[in-house]
Amino acid sequence: MAPNPLNVWITRAEPGAAATAERVAAMGHRPVVAPLLRIESLPDVDIDLTGVAALAFTSANGVRAFAEREARRDHRVFAVGAGTTAAAKAAGFKGVLSAEGDVNALAGGIIARKAELRGAVLHPSAAEPAGDLVGALTAEGLEARFMPIYDSVEVDPSVALLDTLDSLDVALLHSPKAARALATLLQGRDLPKLRLLCLSAAVAGPLADAKVREVVRAPFPIEAALLNLIGRGEPSGIAPRPATRRLKS
Repeated sequence: MAPNPLNVWITRAEPGAAATAERVAAMGHRPVVAPLLRIESLPDVDIDLTGVAALAFTSANGVRAFAEREARRDHRVFAVGAGTTAAAKAAGFKGVLSAEGDVNALAGGIIARKAELRGAVLHPSAAEPAGDLVGALTAEGLEARFMPIYDSVEVDPSVALLDTLDSLDVALLHSPKAARALATLLQGRDLPKLRLLCLSAAVAGPLADAKVREVVRAPFPIEAALLNLIGRGEPSGIAPRPATRRLKS
């Protein structure tokens, strides 16, 4: 148990929320799992791999949505970070390269291997992607295609979540869409002890006007860097808080 265990709100969608909750609990804090988003595969997606030399994934959700629909695993894979890389390997892909960063880092990694690619880069992604990977690649002369394969849908806050807001110490934000949902939820609310920890500047942007203790972005857009922020600057002698719980609608 951490010296000062904190109530940490996990806002990301499942199944990622459960994995993050395990990491938070292992740090000695108390995860509160109440996703603000739900992942839904898009219907009637036509996966055309003709002329595709490599796949580029910017999230583990994209990997899972693609792997559920397509059996081939022989394409080279470029992944944005550790979580996406792990999902690609778990799905059965062998040649997986990780950018260990954000969409810009992923684009740079692919562009650096431009001479090795004999065909298009296919980007299976959310209907509303966090960045313009295809635009960055095509600007450098690469053939790239965007394929929306899943969507993240906002979840209406539960009564249990609204009743517990004052007891939360930290909220973890992994995406701009979750951040926008949280910004809407916090309108008109003053939560002076709540710290909002964001994966990147793009995630922190929608929360600029939130009336909270602070909004902090991770120094690197990877979850390990985000989790390292949880106990930063906490005073000593904080009394133990309620037990870990999962909020349901």
